[in-house]
Order: sequence, then structure tokens, then C-alpha cells
Amino acid sequence: MDRRTFLLTSSSFVLGNLLGLNSISKAFAFDHIDQNPRIKPRLALIIDDIGASFSHAKPFLDLNVPMTFAILPRLPKSEESASIIHSEGHEIMLHQPMEPRDRGLSPGPGALYVGDELSKISHIMEENISFIPFATGMNNHMGSRFTASPKEMLETLQVVKDRGLFFVDSLTAGDSKGCKTAKTLQLPATSRDVFLDNRVEESAIVRQLHQLKGIALRHGHAVGIGHPFVETSRAIRHFLKGVKATEFELVHMSDVLPAVAS
Repeated sequence: MDRRTFLLTSSSFVLGNLLGLNSISKAFAFDHIDQNPRIKPRLALIIDDIGASFSHAKPFLDLNVPMTFAILPRLPKSEESASIIHSEGHEIMLHQPMEPRDRGLSPGPGALYVGDELSKISHIMEENISFIPFATGMNNHMGSRFTASPKEMLETLQVVKDRGLFFVDSLTAGDSKGCKTAKTLQLPATSRDVFLDNRVEESAIVRQLHQLKGIALRHGHAVGIGHPFVETSRAIRHFLKGVKATEFELVHMSDVLPAVAS
């Protein structure tokens, strides 16, 4: 900056402070920010319900973009899928089955239920984590009833913390205590922003992806959860072809976790 520019800038700053002209000082502040490199918004995609067959994951691996795969425990291909996906450079999470409010729905093997003894919850969690090699985090499968129960969630997330994992609340219920409980434990955690494929139609999923991108552009990051449908993999491919790489960055789930205060 030359002397003339420096004097003009300094005098404008002083005048703004004296006269209460905050817009002047803000103008210089924003000009300073604009000169700095911008951090691109980050978008994390989680694909749930992996484990029954590795073929369900393959269309998503073929996209060749960073993704996070949430793997159900105790299924025929749970461990094998985790190992192969990890070898491809992607992130692995335990997709922990939890009790839903609808008693007609089964969350599957290795599930947690409201009313379980705390020692039972801890034992099931430890076993399920051991069944998913390379897991760095956990999110809930179903769990609209379980995640709303503070005592049970505290025990569950204590195991997650003790094993050095992070937590993503799938938000299957609006009254979930997941992130609040994680905060009390100083556990790295966040919640999903958008379910991508509640409607299993390619065009509808593409619209959800654009909604997710909008959230990322406004808030710096966003988390979307999808499922291993052919329509979902096609929609992601279509979406990526239609957006500019400079608009945002696709990342693994752990890359969008907020810092935990010590």
C-alpha cells in the first residue's frame, strides 16, 4: 500500500469511528476479507445400510469421489464391505441399529432398545464396533425412540467417545437427544441436514442434492444421508456433472465435524 492510499484509508477509518459511520469501516473490513483465499464450502455424503451385499456399495465407489459409508453390524458382508471400502480410500462408520417408535419395524441384529441395562448397551456397542473394521464414527439406524432417551444415549455415546469415534445424529426424530448428549461428553458430533432419497426417484434426489448444496453455501458445510439405491448413485452422478467443482468440496464426514472445546 502506498503512502497516499494509507492516508486515505486511515482518515476514512477515523472519520467513520468519530461520526458513527460503521459502513465505512465495514467496507474496509470486507475489502480485507475479499483479498484472502476463500475456503470452499464442504459437502459430506453418507451412504447408509451397507452390509447385506458389497454390490450395493459398488455404484457409489465407481463415482470416484470422497464418500462415507455407514455399515450395519452382523450382516453377511459387513466386515468384508468395510475392508474393501476402506482400501478404496473412503471413510467407514458403524450404522448402529436403534429402536424406532414404530413397533412394527425391526432395526435388525445388534440393536439397542429403551430399557436395556446400561451394561448391555455397552456390551452390544463394543461388539458392534469390533464387527466394523476401520470405523471412525457412528450414526444411528432408525432409533426414533431410542435417540429420544437421554439415559440410554449417554451410555451409548460414552462408548463411542471411549473408542475414539465421532457421532452423527441421523435425526430420525425431532426430539433426539443425540447432539445435546454428545456436547455434554465433549464428543465430536453433528447431525444430518438432508435425507436424499425419502423419494426413490432420480429427479427428486437431484433436487435434494441441490438443497444440500444450498445449505453448504450458506453455512460452510452440510451433511446428506442417502441409501444404496441405484437411483441415488445415478442422481449423485447427474448432480456432480451439473455443478462446478469450484462451488464446493466433497469431503469425508470427519472433515465437517465442528471442533470440540477442551
